[in-house]
Amino acid sequence: MGTVRNILQTKGNNIFSVSPNDTVFSALEKMVENNIGALLVLNHGKFEGIFTETDYARKVILRGKASKETLIKEIMTERPVTVTPDTTMEECMTLMTSKYIRHLPVFEGRSLVGLISIGDIVKYIIDEQKFIIENLEHYISGT
Repeated sequence: MGTVRNILQTKGNNIFSVSPNDTVFSALEKMVENNIGALLVLNHGKFEGIFTETDYARKVILRGKASKETLIKEIMTERPVTVTPDTTMEECMTLMTSKYIRHLPVFEGRSLVGLISIGDIVKYIIDEQKFIIENLEHYISGT
């Protein structure tokens, strides 16, 4: 099975982020524009946490807060679980399942290098299986 590095090589290292002082509403707009479910929270380039759809649902909607007045720093997840490029897919799936999370920031040393989601892992596994099946079909047919 592959590693986080394999996903980042395919997906790229695009990091969509928000400031802790941005409103939840502006963060949601950014998430919709980019069709993503999470934003990393950066304060002058320094990683401070993550803001996800789950944070929004549990900490804004269910608490009766207004997204146009609430700041990201009030509801973001500080110190989220992180991984490295060498973390295996299996380790990521175990973390995501046991911690009930869908996104993992990726650090190489002290540098933030990306963000992966459960969808990225599923896509990688499906693509890997297709590749193996195609190779086996070519081997069997002798082509």
